[in-house]
Amino acid sequence: MDLRKSIADQTEFSLEISKSLLLTEAKDSNLVFSPVSIHVVLSLIAAGSKGPTLDQMLSFLKSKGNGDLNSFAQVIVSLILADGSESGGPRLSFASGVWIDKSLPLKPSFKEIVDNAYRAASMEADFQTKAVEVVNEVNSWAEKETSGLIKEVLPTGSVDSSSRLIFANAFYFKGAWNNKFDASKTKESDFYLMDGNLVNVPFMTSNKKQFVSAHGGFKVLRLPYKQGQDKRRFSMCFFLPDARDGLPALVEKVGSEPGFLDRYLPSEAVEVGDFRIPKFKISFGFEASKFLKSLGLVLPFSGEGGLTEMVDSPQGQSLYVSSIFHKSFVEVNEEGTEAAAASGAVIALRSIPLPMDEIDFVADHPFIYLIREDMTGVVLFIGHVLNPLQAA
Repeated sequence: MDLRKSIADQTEFSLEISKSLLLTEAKDSNLVFSPVSIHVVLSLIAAGSKGPTLDQMLSFLKSKGNGDLNSFAQVIVSLILADGSESGGPRLSFASGVWIDKSLPLKPSFKEIVDNAYRAASMEADFQTKAVEVVNEVNSWAEKETSGLIKEVLPTGSVDSSSRLIFANAFYFKGAWNNKFDASKTKESDFYLMDGNLVNVPFMTSNKKQFVSAHGGFKVLRLPYKQGQDKRRFSMCFFLPDARDGLPALVEKVGSEPGFLDRYLPSEAVEVGDFRIPKFKISFGFEASKFLKSLGLVLPFSGEGGLTEMVDSPQGQSLYVSSIFHKSFVEVNEEGTEAAAASGAVIALRSIPLPMDEIDFVADHPFIYLIREDMTGVVLFIGHVLNPLQAA
């Protein structure tokens, strides 16, 4: 596996997914989601697929084969998303689980991948008589793994007696800014909404140098988190269009231009003039199957016998993905960022900055943000803020 290529492919996948989400599911609301969470769930489904279904999933995930996907997942889970809090870095928790009906044994080859590549716990479940209890168990597991931020990844009624497997993961991130904001300097000011109206929101500010760059039509800010003793470096990045109504065009640019992040993310701290970032808290969830079908991922949901590598039973010929649920949360304040995500799949039967002495960065209108690991470029969360006062 070429790790650099796999990460570039995952980043491209992340930005394409975010473009579609930003312009469809969340065009009227704040958004946060974890592309790495969705990527891992889809990779796990691909590991149990074959034939045209596998081919379509590999194409969608921009991968040559299951071996590459599984190796990439192993690196992501064991290295990039490993907890860094004991060495002074961000606290991370990434856990995966597989719930399988007690009547079905996992294929040994699939269980080995589940155990070793994805480090997923395997749990027996009684879907046929205790479907409600299974939903409660998965939701309690997600709540525990996300420190209480994601209380429900599977909604009521999402699992019934026809369900046979659930793949889920839960992801928690909490990082402190390298340079925390002084809360006494946080002041309320106007934020311009897409429709031209104004809301009064609290803005954080600082007179310290910042990683900011200005480009044609937009500016970029990178706020580093406190680094631990390992080599990983995490940052939150803000992409602010110059125009107050420029978010849709910037979303299109970010999601369509290959290598966008590496090209535009600032690498040097510069003097700033007027510098203001709004505090915000966002919770967002969606059922992803319809959305994924619209992007061309159809066969896993079709029931055409492509998920045959999961269970050691003739029932494997009839398995299909009935739904994929995803929920995320993010909060940005003077101390840093707390974020979480959970995904569940139910199986049923660099450019040159403009020369300036100092740069203003005033995020007083809709913008894009993301959290990523800078050494590798892996994107953990992406979203946009339309109204900082809108929590969900």
